[in-house]
Amino acid sequence: MKTIIPPLNYDYAIKRIIEFIRDKVSEAGVNGLVIGLSGGVDSSVTAALAVRALGSGRIYGLIMPDHRTTPREDIDDAIELAKDLGIEYYIIDIADIYDKIVDTIPFYNPDNYIANGNIRARIRMILLYYFSNTRRLMVCGAGDKSELLLGYYTKYGDGGTDILPIGDIYKTQVRRLGKILGLPEKIYTKPSSPRLWVGQMAEEELGIPYEVIDTVLYYYFDLSKSINWIHDNTEIPIDIIKRIINRVLRNEHKRMPPPIPKITSVSLNNDWWMPYSPSV
Repeated sequence: MKTIIPPLNYDYAIKRIIEFIRDKVSEAGVNGLVIGLSGGVDSSVTAALAVRALGSGRIYGLIMPDHRTTPREDIDDAIELAKDLGIEYYIIDIADIYDKIVDTIPFYNPDNYIANGNIRARIRMILLYYFSNTRRLMVCGAGDKSELLLGYYTKYGDGGTDILPIGDIYKTQVRRLGKILGLPEKIYTKPSSPRLWVGQMAEEELGIPYEVIDTVLYYYFDLSKSINWIHDNTEIPIDIIKRIINRVLRNEHKRMPPPIPKITSVSLNNDWWMPYSPSV
């Protein structure tokens, strides 16, 4: 198979993301950003760009492991990154919070690892928004373009954010961006994992390497190439190409606001909504 890292002007991407962060923080009138630091490449790249945009004094990191599912290596990498960036950070082991929640659920099923893993992601979202409310901040998400298209995130979990600075950067591009930004090699080469259950690894769960995923996503959605064209030019099997594309289409609901049945003549478009307020 012939895979590619989608082409990207990295100097422009860095400049554009920095401007984006500054603009959104200024528009919202907030003091800065809080980011969930996992020790992985996405949150590390996002934090590094945020510091470049606003300075270390306006960026905060929450490191939120569950000691039963999060390797110590990830915690140490997140701490090291926060110290290198000079940002204030807090470590919160969410294991006790998780246990208190599931202990109150009469229909809790310990064998449903996806539903239970999503609880962990949503606990992290709650903590990020609580912290943002107390400091008048915005929650800065770290989802990349590959994950957003695939729907590889928890709805109202790590998908619950105010801004997504690297949301138009593919995973393979994020890794290269991490190298350009001077992040430790152990971070930008680390295999991705949401760490929602023991042993969870992104590429194993998806069943396809990100190099293949990004090649298909780029050719199909960015360049509008056909499935047959992609197969002929990359030798990626057609069933894999279709599996990737179908996953994107199947998870469109994650990228959309909840649907509303139209009852009146008033349309709830972007002009109708009130501006973001950290006090809400």
